[in-house]
Amino acid sequence: MARALTSAPDAVDGPAEPGTALTRSSLYRAVWRWHFYAGLLVLPLLIWLAVTGALFVYHDAIDQRVHADLLTVPVPASPGAEPAPHSAVLAAALAAQPGAWFKYTPAAAPGRSAEVGVRTADGAKVAVYLNPANAQVLGTLSDRGTLGWTIRKLHSLKYFGPVQRGFIEMAAGWAILLVLTGLYLWWPRGQGAAARGGVVSVRGTPRQRMYWRDLHAVTGLVVGLGLLFLAITGMPWSVLWGAQANQWANGHNFGYPAGVRVQLPMSGQPLADAAHLPWTLQQTQQPGGAGHENHLAHAQAKAEDNPHALHGEGAIAQPAATTSGTARTALDIDTVMVQVQRLQLAPGYTVNPPQGAQGVFTASVYPHDLARQRVVHLDQYTGQSLLDMSYADYGPLGRWLEWGINIHLGQEWGVANQLLLVVVCAGIVLLCVSGAVMWFKRRPAGGVGVPPLPAQRRALWAVTAVLVVGGVVFPLVGVSMLVLTVVDVFLVWWGRRA
Repeated sequence: MARALTSAPDAVDGPAEPGTALTRSSLYRAVWRWHFYAGLLVLPLLIWLAVTGALFVYHDAIDQRVHADLLTVPVPASPGAEPAPHSAVLAAALAAQPGAWFKYTPAAAPGRSAEVGVRTADGAKVAVYLNPANAQVLGTLSDRGTLGWTIRKLHSLKYFGPVQRGFIEMAAGWAILLVLTGLYLWWPRGQGAAARGGVVSVRGTPRQRMYWRDLHAVTGLVVGLGLLFLAITGMPWSVLWGAQANQWANGHNFGYPAGVRVQLPMSGQPLADAAHLPWTLQQTQQPGGAGHENHLAHAQAKAEDNPHALHGEGAIAQPAATTSGTARTALDIDTVMVQVQRLQLAPGYTVNPPQGAQGVFTASVYPHDLARQRVVHLDQYTGQSLLDMSYADYGPLGRWLEWGINIHLGQEWGVANQLLLVVVCAGIVLLCVSGAVMWFKRRPAGGVGVPPLPAQRRALWAVTAVLVVGGVVFPLVGVSMLVLTVVDVFLVWWGRRA
């Protein structure tokens, strides 16, 4: 173990007197030591994120091929043929899968199926796929159970619980610090214009450590900006930081304007539970219908006690009493769909039913074209539009976040965006593999291969103090930073003892 703490040829440091200015070599070693620990910690997770992320870029094409029997239908022979009524589609879905419907996605284009989300008596969510022309049931899956959604859940470790998802958040946060520290290590230092090895060119052969070191450095230079962008734009989905950032951005004019998420009666039902929404809308609650504020608390309590109490099997909504005591009947789905279609939402929109007497019909769409993102709330009794918001209504922060996330998903520039992401993901894998091989070739027999301590120990604390800023911004990074500090102190102690 003592050999793990000896000097390496990458940096040479001599003795330093106390109180002298920090030398370039000491700073280099301090940054290198933290870069090594961080890379060793998150390298497998970065490979996982890169591979699953590259696959998810093509989730639409994957789903269309794997689930063709559920997602595609014969194109009607007569373009003007009337499809089955929406009420018939819902009735057929509920006959095939008893329960209460919580979302309805009409066919986005000719040849595409319609989807009805049904919540069963035991609380499970099932997606029923139907031919919109005749309401024929094509089959069922668990809600968001397609292969594309499976890849997305694997990408975020959502299958494994919040603790495991925390590791993904930690990896994304460390990826940002890895890029910044890696750039510092890559930066040429008085080597002259002719000395380009490890800067823009790769020296040696694969048998040599120098080859892998240069490959790691040059690859990092090429894909580092992409990794940094993906890490930053992926953080809004994270389990801890993302939830707090989402809450912070909502209800503010720079993110989500006042009057859209706040200062409106709310039903207490987050839209993201039922619809696929952009990140800035995922904490939005459905506003109650106009004129029914007195029933809000009762409807919420009733829904919390029994989520099926507010909807009978196959029902659209139950009659409600107004503040004057007069019973009112909710609109049927066919009438609501006429109202929605008049609003001309982009194809692929989803409609969610009201949650109780205070609830509203909600139509939302999240297309590749940011300008066509839209969320509309309709009064369930009158069909009146209570809120109609699009991307243009977001604040500057909200618009920037949605733009970044759209690129992260490969949706902003079409095929070019997808190819760019695949190249970056492949580069991230190469970056991780080259770093691992470089470490393995440098690692002494029986040792960990930790980079040598700087002669000026103050350099290590100075670099740590700078990195702590990242630990404060990303709390899970901060926690792991404390763990790594304890590990480093132990390794130093053990090396001296040995």
